[in-house]
Amino acid sequence: MNLSFAITSLEQGLAFGVMALGVFISFRILDFADLSVDGTLPLGAAVSARLLTAGINPFYSLIAALLAGGIAGAITGFLNTKLKIAPLLAGILTMTSLYSINLRIMGRPNIPLIGKSTIFSLIEKLGLPYPWNHLILLILIIIIVKFLLDAFLNTQIGFALRATGDNPQMIRSMGISTNSMKMLGLILSNALVALSGAMVAQYQGFSDVNMGVGTIVAGLASVIIGEVIIGKSSIMIATIGVVVGSILYRFSISIALNLGLAASDLKLLTALLVIIFLSTPRIKKALR
Repeated sequence: MNLSFAITSLEQGLAFGVMALGVFISFRILDFADLSVDGTLPLGAAVSARLLTAGINPFYSLIAALLAGGIAGAITGFLNTKLKIAPLLAGILTMTSLYSINLRIMGRPNIPLIGKSTIFSLIEKLGLPYPWNHLILLILIIIIVKFLLDAFLNTQIGFALRATGDNPQMIRSMGISTNSMKMLGLILSNALVALSGAMVAQYQGFSDVNMGVGTIVAGLASVIIGEVIIGKSSIMIATIGVVVGSILYRFSISIALNLGLAASDLKLLTALLVIIFLSTPRIKKALR
C-alpha cells in the first residue's frame, strides 16, 4: 500500500468513524437493529449538498444534516414505540422512505460539489499543506464527537439509556420510560450517521442517493473489530475501539483493492471480516 492510499484510508476511517459511533449507540447501547442508517447517511449527504449548492456555510450544512438525521431517527422510534412495529421492520420502512425523500431533497440522483465551498476548502485557506489540513480537521471533529458522546453517556440520562438496552425491566421498575429512552437513542444514533454522511459528501466531492448502501454492515464491522482489538471495558474504551475499528476497516478495504480484488467483491469481504471478528472470541475461548 502506498502512502496516498494509507492517508486516504485514514481520512475515510475518521469520516466514517462518526457513522460507526452512531451505529454503536443503536446496536450496542440500545440493542436495536436499526437498518434506517442505510437511508440516514445519504440523507445527511443530500441535505448538506443541497445547502452547499445554495451557498450556505458548510459548517451550517453539517448542523442541518445532524438535525435531519435526528428527525429520521425519531420516525423510526415512533414506528417502533408508538405503532409497535418490530425494530427491524421499522428501520426498513424508514430506510425505504428515505430513498424517495433523498431524491426529493437533491432533485436528482447525484449532486457534484466540485468548486463549492466545503469544510475542507475552508481549512485549506489556513495555509496548512495537504494532507495535514484534512487530517487535522477530521481528527478534531471525531475527538469532539467522541468526547461529547462519552460525557453524555456518563450522565444520568446516559446511564438510563445504557440500562434500557441492558435491562429494560429494571428501568421500567424505576419509573423511567423505555420508549422515551429508545426514541432518544435512535435520534442520537441517526443524527451522528447523517453528520457522517454530510462529512463524507464534502470529503469526496459529491452526494449520491445510493451512497448509503451497506452502511449498517460497515458500521457493525467497525464496532465489532474495535471490540475485539481494543475491548469494551468502559464507554471511553468502547468508543475509542469503534473509531479504531472504522479506521482498520477502511484500511482492510484499501489493502484488498491494492491486491487486485474487484470493487464488486467488497461486500463479500465485509461480510467475511464481520464473521471472522465475531468468531474470534469463541475461537480464543476454545483454544484456551
